[in-house]
Amino acid sequence: MAAARRGGAGDSRVGFRRDAGEPGPAVPQGLVRAARKSGQLNLAGRGLSEVPANVWRINLDIPEEAHQNLSFGAADRWWEQTDLTKLILASNKLQCLSEDVRLLPALTVLDVHDNQLTSIPSAIGFLENLQKLNISHNKLKNLPEELTQLSQLKSLLLQHNELSHLPDGFGQLINLEELDLSNNQLATVPSSFAFLTRLVRLNLAHNQLRSLPAEISAMKRLKQLDCTKNQLETIPSELASMASLEQLYLRKNKLQYLPEFPSFKLLKELHVGENQIEVLSAEHLKHLNSLCVLELRDNKLKSLPDEITLLQKLERLDLTNNDISSLPCALGNLPQLKLLALEGNPLRTIRRDMLQKGTQELLKYLRSKIQDDTTSLNEGSPVTAMTLPSESRINIHAITALKVLEYSEKRAAVIPDEIFNAVGSNSVTTVNFSKNQLNEIPKRIVELKESVCDVNLGFNKLSSISLELCVLHKLTYLDIRNNFLTSLPEEMEALIRLQIINLCFNRFKIFPNVLYRIPTLETILLSNNQVGSIDPLQIRKMDKLGTLDLQNNDLLQVPPELGNCVNLRTLLLEGNPFRTPRAAILAKGTAAVLEYLKSRIPT
Repeated sequence: MAAARRGGAGDSRVGFRRDAGEPGPAVPQGLVRAARKSGQLNLAGRGLSEVPANVWRINLDIPEEAHQNLSFGAADRWWEQTDLTKLILASNKLQCLSEDVRLLPALTVLDVHDNQLTSIPSAIGFLENLQKLNISHNKLKNLPEELTQLSQLKSLLLQHNELSHLPDGFGQLINLEELDLSNNQLATVPSSFAFLTRLVRLNLAHNQLRSLPAEISAMKRLKQLDCTKNQLETIPSELASMASLEQLYLRKNKLQYLPEFPSFKLLKELHVGENQIEVLSAEHLKHLNSLCVLELRDNKLKSLPDEITLLQKLERLDLTNNDISSLPCALGNLPQLKLLALEGNPLRTIRRDMLQKGTQELLKYLRSKIQDDTTSLNEGSPVTAMTLPSESRINIHAITALKVLEYSEKRAAVIPDEIFNAVGSNSVTTVNFSKNQLNEIPKRIVELKESVCDVNLGFNKLSSISLELCVLHKLTYLDIRNNFLTSLPEEMEALIRLQIINLCFNRFKIFPNVLYRIPTLETILLSNNQVGSIDPLQIRKMDKLGTLDLQNNDLLQVPPELGNCVNLRTLLLEGNPFRTPRAAILAKGTAAVLEYLKSRIPT
């Protein structure tokens, strides 16, 4: 055997040979030698269909170099080798693991994700020091009971397999802190889950669960619970006692109502979109003092309670696609709210163009209505911003009382002079020339530069932005969506108060550079263009930018440095041709995307 291992001095394959009779591709001897010193061996992505025997026996066999070289320096003293503690076999073609895995009892990390494993050997139970086991993205239908003997295990990743049940003794894994069982075929989880009291993160998403065991409430340290896309119709009342929960995902289930959460003092995110919830009451909200994200999209809500104002830390409220016809004006008093999504609701009390102006303008409008409502209680028919536009060509009342110059949906190629003449000495703050046939911005808009802060030129035929727009130095909101724009003039840098710009559905192939130089921007909406790249270093300098919508563009890659843009509260990237981050990461929201990107920054 010694002769078979010995390589001649002229043999170019020395260090890369397989042991006699050893199955599968060889592992470079240099890697094995380094692993004996470091205790770590990474064989990921090597096309292995089997693990070579010398890997399992790395700490048992006398190494090949011991036969080749009898004069060892201090660095080559193989007899002082380190036991293997970390073995990575990810992204290979393994269909099974040998029972010889028992020969590596010192392992603390074993990563075999992204293979073709259909089973795990019972010898896994011998790895009594194992702390992290990743078997995700395989083809496992069941787990050996011996797995439950791994009492030191802290992280167990089993997502994307074919598991339909778990061993009864699962509760023996009492040191588990992270457990991912998402994307399997589980219809139940064992009641022994009650013993997993150190669990911090539990992911049960994309299974077939019809209920959650009440025992889950024993997880007193649990911070994150994800039950997205199951078949849950109710939530056990015991869940409400889990005082440590910070993130709760119940999206895509069959919930008809929300339970009350009296103990959820630390809850920061509640995701219950795509259910059948009809009522949101004060009782649901009054205890959620720490809530930052409330996602209720695609339900059947008809109203919001005034007690929504109890959520003083709320930053994101998604009510998309419900049956809400009116909003409580008190919503405008939420001090931290940065994103309010209302698309797909039959709102009757707020004009459509107001809804399109973005969250900050809408909240400002709701705040103004609080005053209107209190002063008009004894009046017959108060005139408010909700008054329907008059049928006359020029709405003088809108100009004088509402400070709005409106000439929209006329299919006009030019704005008549009489419209501007009607302004006279009045101060106009809002201009709406949307849904016409304008080929250029009316030159007379410059006459409004001392007062106008809101301009809507959406749904026209503009192919360029004239310099008249660039002198509107009080402009805070600009809507030029659905035009033919390919660029913005550098002179727009003069818009030193601009906070929100909507450029969706244009023809931009390049992110407009001038936007990087407008530091007041809080929201950039650039979806449905052809933008191919962005500069993350410039984005990072825009310290007020909270919302960046780049959906449905031509981004082939997302620069990892974008992960450093910690001010971004909403980053929308769906519908681009890049491969990473994957859709599953995008679905978890902006914070998860930024964290993922940051982890990929080269060091």
